[in-house]
Amino acid sequence: MPAPPPHSQFGLLRERRFLPFFLTQLLGAFNDNVYKNALVLVITFRAASLSTWSSATLVNVCAALFVLPFFLFSATAGQIADKFEKSRLIRFVKVLEIAIMVVAAIGFAVNSLALLLAALFLMGVHSTLFGPVKYAILPQHLREDELVGGNGLVEMGTFVAILLGTILAGLLVSASTATVSATVIGVAVLGWLASRAIPQAPAADPGLRINWNPLTETWRNIAFTRGNRTVFQSILGVSWFWGYGALLLTQFPTLGKDVLGGGEYVVTLLLAVFSVGVATGALGCERLSGHKVEIGLVPFGSIGLTLFAIDLFFACPSVAAGSNLSVAAYVVTPGAWRVLADLFLLGMFGGFYIVPLYALIQSRSEPHHRSRIIAGNNILNAVFMVAAAIAAVVFIEAGLSIPQIILVAGLVNAAVALYIYRLVPEFLLRFIAWLLIHSVYRLRERGLENVPEEGAAVVVCNHVSFADAVILMGACRRPMRFVMDHRIFRTPILSFVFREGRAIPIASAKEDPAMLERAFDEVAAALSAGELIAIFPEGAITRTGELQPFRPGITRILERNPVPVVPMALSGLWGSAFSRRYQGIARLWPHRLFGRIRLAVGAAVMPAVATPERLQAEVAALRGNQL
Repeated sequence: MPAPPPHSQFGLLRERRFLPFFLTQLLGAFNDNVYKNALVLVITFRAASLSTWSSATLVNVCAALFVLPFFLFSATAGQIADKFEKSRLIRFVKVLEIAIMVVAAIGFAVNSLALLLAALFLMGVHSTLFGPVKYAILPQHLREDELVGGNGLVEMGTFVAILLGTILAGLLVSASTATVSATVIGVAVLGWLASRAIPQAPAADPGLRINWNPLTETWRNIAFTRGNRTVFQSILGVSWFWGYGALLLTQFPTLGKDVLGGGEYVVTLLLAVFSVGVATGALGCERLSGHKVEIGLVPFGSIGLTLFAIDLFFACPSVAAGSNLSVAAYVVTPGAWRVLADLFLLGMFGGFYIVPLYALIQSRSEPHHRSRIIAGNNILNAVFMVAAAIAAVVFIEAGLSIPQIILVAGLVNAAVALYIYRLVPEFLLRFIAWLLIHSVYRLRERGLENVPEEGAAVVVCNHVSFADAVILMGACRRPMRFVMDHRIFRTPILSFVFREGRAIPIASAKEDPAMLERAFDEVAAALSAGELIAIFPEGAITRTGELQPFRPGITRILERNPVPVVPMALSGLWGSAFSRRYQGIARLWPHRLFGRIRLAVGAAVMPAVATPERLQAEVAALRGNQL
């Protein structure tokens, strides 16, 4: 049965299966940030009354304290989330939040740094318990085509909560710490009330025996994450993002105060602009990805995370324009808008980076232990965030300025991105494909639900241009391996894409019989392993725009591996720069740039009737009269 047509992600906000959960996590994130930022502002501007440590050091100690529970207790939290019904567990966590906020209120009342830091640590425990439930419940309540939109809303809500919590924290601290206390307790109560409306989400593994040893269970959780190579590399990518983000966010108070010369509200402005950027990027992912899990956005995001960190270094003034400047006074200083633009774009590209990774982890994780995989992700997140806090303290003590720390982070981000994409070329390949069909062309697709989600199958398509394989790769969510003419396989630039995508070069029996046999053997092995194989049965790119006779290679493939065959048809590419309509120097002109192209996918044909003639007729019908 085909999936329902995709709808706007905002439609989820009208549904009980999503809205109560969304409000619960938004209020929880909001409360986290009201308290954390209020505490950071108190430390930054009133450190002398609380401790002999410097404010910069204390701020990074706070960051480390908040994430330490993720490392200590995530393994246990993942087991609990898999063993128990999730809506009931969320309600318990919300009750715990109320108790923690009472401890924080006492700390503010008696001006005790120890109690305030203890409450911060306990809020880390609260978030540790909520994390595995937060991301594991989404695949239980949402369809797969809703995962990107749902994750986008969750990330948007989180960073809107950061924005509002940051702004409110500054206002509340300026009023009194008693106002901070009343607010965080009230918000915790509202979060508990919202959690009572979350629909039930059955336990994934109710018979699980909880291992209370955090060390052995941590290693076991890490082993779960390594079960799927792409999921594990995605988790490393997510963990790096949170380490990178934590490093940047914890420097913003000192950046605003000492480098830019601003007061408390300027610090709030920096955090707010960054948060709006992340929310914008997170919401934009659904539209850019076409309602599917599009990991091609991840390299796009990582490029922005590096470029705008480097530019932020150059945008920061060498000497502050003043001290304790108001927002109005700061925004008219030279270079202020460039700094704000860099922060917004850093956040936006961070949203492009993180949302597809979370959706990929959820969609490709084994449901039976999804919560423990997410717990493993949280453990690694904590390791990276604690390491980032330690690195920041080391950099500060070594004499690096805040802009220099940001520059180092941006350069390291580029190195980490290249390392991850080298290990898992699928990210980079999807990016190239996504870029092609969202910049050079405008793709319209129908029938993609006919491509099986799992299991072996063969895709057949007409061959119009050198870019056909890249376009199919970008349109279809599931990875596929292409069988292609060895000369096209060696096409400059595109050869990298085909090689890293594990395409299978093939030659005719007359040209190279050994290569032909190797190709058929590799196809058979791939289908036996349950992979998706794509072929162009015409054997060559059309020179007329018309469909050429299908060759009998498909019959030989199906004789060894009788699997379903999915017909596809491309149109709109004939006459483009990648087609063979033009020869010589005329091919260099960018014909049909930004042109609209179409991909139509038909129902699978059973192997018993999948003759070359039948498949050619199916592809011709899908293409119609459009070249």
